[in-house]
Amino acid sequence: MGIKIGGQIEKVNGKELNYDEFVERYMEKNQPVVLTGLMDDWRACRDWVTDNGQPNLQFFATHFGKSKVQVADCGTREFTDQKRLEMTVAEFVEQWLGDPMQEHGNASSHSAMSKMSLYLKDWHFVKEHPEYEAYTTPVFFCDDWLNIYLDNYHMHNDPNIYSENNEISCSDYRFVYMGAKGTWTPFHADVFRSYSWSANVCGKKRWLFLSPSQSHLVNMKSCVYNIFDEVNETKISGFAETIWLECTQEQNEIIFVPSGWYHQVHNLEDTISINHNWFNAYNLRWVWDLLLRDYNEAKEYIEDIKDICDDFEGLCQRNLAANTGMNFNDFLIFLARLSLANFIQLHYLARKNGNHTWSLSPIAQHLTFNLASIQKIALNIKSVEDLTGSHGFHLDFRETLKDPEFFKLCTILGKTYGMVHMQQNWNSATKNACIDDMRDLDVIGTCSSQVCNPEDLIKFIELAVAEFMGVRIAEDDSRLN
Repeated sequence: MGIKIGGQIEKVNGKELNYDEFVERYMEKNQPVVLTGLMDDWRACRDWVTDNGQPNLQFFATHFGKSKVQVADCGTREFTDQKRLEMTVAEFVEQWLGDPMQEHGNASSHSAMSKMSLYLKDWHFVKEHPEYEAYTTPVFFCDDWLNIYLDNYHMHNDPNIYSENNEISCSDYRFVYMGAKGTWTPFHADVFRSYSWSANVCGKKRWLFLSPSQSHLVNMKSCVYNIFDEVNETKISGFAETIWLECTQEQNEIIFVPSGWYHQVHNLEDTISINHNWFNAYNLRWVWDLLLRDYNEAKEYIEDIKDICDDFEGLCQRNLAANTGMNFNDFLIFLARLSLANFIQLHYLARKNGNHTWSLSPIAQHLTFNLASIQKIALNIKSVEDLTGSHGFHLDFRETLKDPEFFKLCTILGKTYGMVHMQQNWNSATKNACIDDMRDLDVIGTCSSQVCNPEDLIKFIELAVAEFMGVRIAEDDSRLN
């Protein structure tokens, strides 16, 4: 079945774009864009690419060959994705280059493997090799709550789901992809309905995008796998009406993929890419909407055992975490910690400046917008009855302020907003005193320091912003609609 191409993705020189312009034109409007000129100083562009522009596979085998990675067999479907294999980077390079296996398997198994179309995906390179600084995240993508949080906390800590032995696989959403010409990624929308960005270190990719406004034409429960296959028009009657955007991504170009944009990607040349998934105040609503949808589906799937299940809601939440990556309690704890971290940044600004003009600074406005976004999501959660219940959600802000991991989160967040707005926002000489002061603030000393449900979080944000800003946070709501 052919697809209708209705337009191309805009390409912009990233050096001619500032952060506020990127937010206004692409992040707020949830529109994709290709950015050029942002990878010139990346070590990856020197080390990972040969002089003739090909992947430097021997460099990977030599320096990172022992790393265990997930590799997709692009020729074999397994449920809604491609079949996954586990191997070392050295073994993957051997397969790509067609070299005989030296220590693993025999000639027949090597021959069978060579017939596969192998694509290394979701390699947690940054987490596994933190000493090797392959790249610098462009400033447009630095307001990354997801990875900043996961550098200090696990999103879900249920021992039945999380395993210390599998720490790397659930630790962050920063990845390296490597694949030969012809490898591809099936039709999908990104995890958590996050934003993503993908940088081509070498090679060329073809992207096909379906905007959120078109997604109702494709019944996602029917699991479209490859948009170029024959699609069952009985199950997906609207597919023929879909209109797609297309993009050819060249070497040293970065593509911004907004929330909820379904896409399929094909490597037109041997390719290496760096990819991040991330979310922040601007797309937090997409994360909540997905959680609510997946929760309702999980609940419906096991509805027939509700009357005989001692903890039906708990089972729904466990299934939600297993399928989506977090549940409602995880999300609320995430929101609560981020709220407190943003509040601390406001406190630091007030302490540092000592006058009323600080509240008009870009950083202060950014932080209050963040809190407004979190508050609005908490209000949405509160409006849905019988969802959160009493399933272990509790966060004591006074205890959180003593947590060294939370201190690191605050430090990274402060440095991030200082960089985004080109201001020094977190001085090492005063950061300890700042957090110590927080323990004596009225908003922390009251019952609002105990967060056990969405209403507690809403109340905390109201008190926190009123204490420093003297304004109602609702004034920011217009930016969230």
